[in-house]
Amino acid sequence: MSKRESAKYKIDRRMGENIWGRPKSPVNRREYGPGEHGQRRKGKLSDFGIQLRAKQKLKGFYGDISEKQFRHTYEEATRRKGDTPDNLIGLLESRLDAVVYRAKFVPTVFAARQFVNHGHVLVNGRRVNIPSYRCRAGDVIEVREKSKQNVAVLEAVQLAERDVPDYIEADHSKMTATYVRVPSLSDVPYAVVMEPNLVVEFYSR
Repeated sequence: MSKRESAKYKIDRRMGENIWGRPKSPVNRREYGPGEHGQRRKGKLSDFGIQLRAKQKLKGFYGDISEKQFRHTYEEATRRKGDTPDNLIGLLESRLDAVVYRAKFVPTVFAARQFVNHGHVLVNGRRVNIPSYRCRAGDVIEVREKSKQNVAVLEAVQLAERDVPDYIEADHSKMTATYVRVPSLSDVPYAVVMEPNLVVEFYSR
């Protein structure tokens, strides 16, 4: 499990966007960056700066996963047939922690990583505690029986700030979800605009 070096909302502040669409995000009150120089007017970003920002935003969305992991995901996306930006999104959304988050079993993607890591999740009846585990179409993800009454889980199910996307079928009465298909960019309900094409440009320089 890669260590998250910065507080989750610091990612929001750094990007200047509420990337998870959460009501508690400080960007809702302060759109400038963190730190004593955060309010200074920012200069125009170079093409490299724009690409880097797109990469940081997408990487940060998935729990600020490590650069090594993220680059490995990009490299796999380039090896696959089809559109590389769509492949990249599909691979990121296939992560077990991402599926647990999208199914609304937990309130945040950071909680999803911890939830999986602590062994609360079954995939096709087997316990999996690797957040980066890649789900396949048809996989059934389930919260362990002992964890179904977890307060965080019960609260997450009731969250009105986001819906379960149509590439996941969730049954919250049984705390199960089926990963129906690998999504493309247009299927994913990001709270802000993600630009995986710029991420591809960043790495292919």
